[in-house]
Amino acid sequence: MTIPSNPIPHDWFREWFDSPYYHKLYFERDEKEAAAFIGRLLSVLQLRPASRLLDVACGRGRHARILASHGYDVTGIDLAADSISFARRFENEHLHFYQHDMRQLFYTNYFDAAFNFFTSFGYFRTQREHLSAIRSISRALTGKGVFVLDYLNIKYAEDHSVHQSVKEIDGVSYHLTKWSDKKHFFKTIRIEAQELAAPLEYTEKVAKFTLDDFRGMFAREGLRIKAIYGNYELEQYDGRQSPRLLMIAGKENS
Repeated sequence: MTIPSNPIPHDWFREWFDSPYYHKLYFERDEKEAAAFIGRLLSVLQLRPASRLLDVACGRGRHARILASHGYDVTGIDLAADSISFARRFENEHLHFYQHDMRQLFYTNYFDAAFNFFTSFGYFRTQREHLSAIRSISRALTGKGVFVLDYLNIKYAEDHSVHQSVKEIDGVSYHLTKWSDKKHFFKTIRIEAQELAAPLEYTEKVAKFTLDDFRGMFAREGLRIKAIYGNYELEQYDGRQSPRLLMIAGKENS
């Protein structure tokens, strides 16, 4: 197995998530699928009308815009400046975007629900940083607030990983190399395009957090998992067969 030898920066996500190639690779998908998933999720959550929602690591605001279209007051936060600049084109009275690091406290006792979609977690160098993110989200919620975290399922990802592949999108070639160790998944993306003088290369690093890991992290911050789903159709979670680990957690006293 060929593994790139260049060291991975601790904050690799800062540059990669702000790249237009990142959004083309992952997010230029069928909007109907995203809207259908959000619709199913909202039908389960049964939030009161005009609830205040927080989209953590919102990127360019794809899911935040869909949430707002259901009549909720939505705030999106993301570390990537260019992504937030793009998202702000869609701001209105009930849709707002801020550049913000999820590890830092944002609001307290304000939001009725918080969402973290598409494995937008597990990127930090230390466990303390991951706990800081959970803490800031928990404190942003009201006493009856809920937190929805959409993560990869480790066993499924291990069993279905393809070491090397190539994707062609709009004349751009994405050469993907995946591998893992005991604690992390890694993916190197080598980008070749006519407009580039030389190929670009980024490497992702995502923690192998299990359901029990999340239970422990949530419990430390006063959250308890109340429902678990295994895919975007919200079907039953299976520890090996489900592609996603989608958790709904609430305050312990709610």
